[in-house]
Amino acid sequence: MEILKLTALEIREKLINKEITALEITETYLDEIKKDKNSLNAYITLDEEGAISSAKKLDEKVKNGKKLGKLAGLPIGIKDNISTKGLKTTCGSEFLKDYIPPFNASLIKTIKEEDGIILGKNNLDEFAMGSSTESSYYGVTRNPLAIDKVAGGSSGGSAASVAGNQAILSVGTDTGGSVRQPASFCNLVGIKPTYGTISKFGVVPMANSMDQVGVFGRNVKDAAMFLDVLMKYDKNDSTSYMDTGKILRNLDLNEEVDLKGVKIGIPREFLKWECDEGIKLRFREGIEILKSLGAEIHELDMPYLEYGNACYHVLSTAEASSNLARFDGIRYGHRTENYEDLDELYTNSRTETFGFEAKRRITFGTYLLTGEEREKYYIKSLKVRRLIKEDFERAFKEYDLLVSPTTPNLPYDIGIESNGTKSMYDGDKFTIPVNLAGLPAITVPSGKVDGLPTGIQIIGNMYDEMSLIKAALAFEGGIKNGI
Repeated sequence: MEILKLTALEIREKLINKEITALEITETYLDEIKKDKNSLNAYITLDEEGAISSAKKLDEKVKNGKKLGKLAGLPIGIKDNISTKGLKTTCGSEFLKDYIPPFNASLIKTIKEEDGIILGKNNLDEFAMGSSTESSYYGVTRNPLAIDKVAGGSSGGSAASVAGNQAILSVGTDTGGSVRQPASFCNLVGIKPTYGTISKFGVVPMANSMDQVGVFGRNVKDAAMFLDVLMKYDKNDSTSYMDTGKILRNLDLNEEVDLKGVKIGIPREFLKWECDEGIKLRFREGIEILKSLGAEIHELDMPYLEYGNACYHVLSTAEASSNLARFDGIRYGHRTENYEDLDELYTNSRTETFGFEAKRRITFGTYLLTGEEREKYYIKSLKVRRLIKEDFERAFKEYDLLVSPTTPNLPYDIGIESNGTKSMYDGDKFTIPVNLAGLPAITVPSGKVDGLPTGIQIIGNMYDEMSLIKAALAFEGGIKNGI
């Protein structure tokens, strides 16, 4: 049996039927990580001992006929900005290279309760600041589909682990596209649910008002199943939505779906933006697939989307500068040995271990919150964010879903983002508005251009993950059947 070729749902089924053991599954994936000849660098910390121990305990449950969790036997990668008790959580930064949390994030508890096997912590851009993992202190993650290309970011390690057969599922975080962009770059399904539907308790924040945990899978069914498990109310998270458990209550992944009667909108603003010609072609082909499945598709105007990118970078850096103030060299993390007073302790601890991109964003964000600049930029961006949200609210009064390309560019060569090019900041322009409005979105593979993958982004209304997943299932089926 070729374990690596099985889907997540197939693995669990074969485990239940005793055709395979949890230990066999876990060892297969661990071996794949350890023999990685391409040096994907998808993991910062591998928890081989913990994974083997969990697998053995799970096999005992199977042997004794005990009820198994929804994630039973599934090898899972965790982005390294999510707290794991007794296992390093570095955030991709030298500052936290030796930090071991004393508690588990709520989502980690859920994964363990559902018998998931955590393999280790995935690489990411430092403090989730970036779009390629090139700002990680631990080096860039390579794309399993094109080894000289980036895997995307900031959740590049999480995406590469699934695409490179080093996990069957993985968890990432998405502040402006950090799940959907690497999913598209690695030919995966990536889901960012509605703001507040997966607990962020124990997730190191970048920009609290936009951060959202998301999931990666090799197909829609696997990703949707994982999402269903993680979406739950958490009293420890003040942003957690109380009725989260009802959103996917009637989810049936075996249901035959089409899009008859579904109204889908394409914002004209998305069509005007600069985008790789091959991606445009795949997107137009994707629209034809949606039409063939019965969807009604029309263009619409959403004029404030144009300001999404600028608005996001003001708000996200402002929030990040505030959030990263906790890394002061006193409570945890790196502490300089070179200081004479408290100011020098703060300054030198951060200067010695924060990377360039983190310093750039902290400096910019601090400036935007200072004096007159706060009113000029930060407060104005909050107002623009409200207008973008209202654009979406008007759109969803008429349409069930919206669509766009996931990214404007194909996976790019390693070294581009580290040069600080403008394309780095433009790479999330299709995904950013979704975070500003707190909406759910999914990216589904939509074909390749010159051997490199592309994705189509489907955007849903708040708490309507059900429609999102059904549309994604239909589209994925249309792609596979050559419609």
